[in-house]
Amino acid sequence: MTQQLVVKVTCGVEAPERLSQGITVASTAVASGIDVSLWLTGDAVWLGVRGRVPDLELEFATPLTDLVESLLDGARVTLCTQCVKRRGITDADVADEVRIAGAASFVEEITRDNVQVIVY
Repeated sequence: MTQQLVVKVTCGVEAPERLSQGITVASTAVASGIDVSLWLTGDAVWLGVRGRVPDLELEFATPLTDLVESLLDGARVTLCTQCVKRRGITDADVADEVRIAGAASFVEEITRDNVQVIVY
């Protein structure tokens, strides 16, 4: 059975280093050939909305737009149902590669065999 990495990012631009770190770890895992599922909650859901990826301007960090693009191409990206509803985000707003799902889907995914979970 293949090892899977689930990365859950729970913050937005209010915590730029934590946001960048979570997205960097997920995209590095994708580049390494690991099966990655990225869950975005709280203000991190904005990363799944077309045209809403912020420029964090973090010295020495890869631009967030580049990292998110690699994740949309190589990982499964999920936005929290409650989080998008609270922000008025709809299916029409999110990138084609992104799905919206809730806690039951998250729990199902992280309780499978061979899954490692990291939360930022």
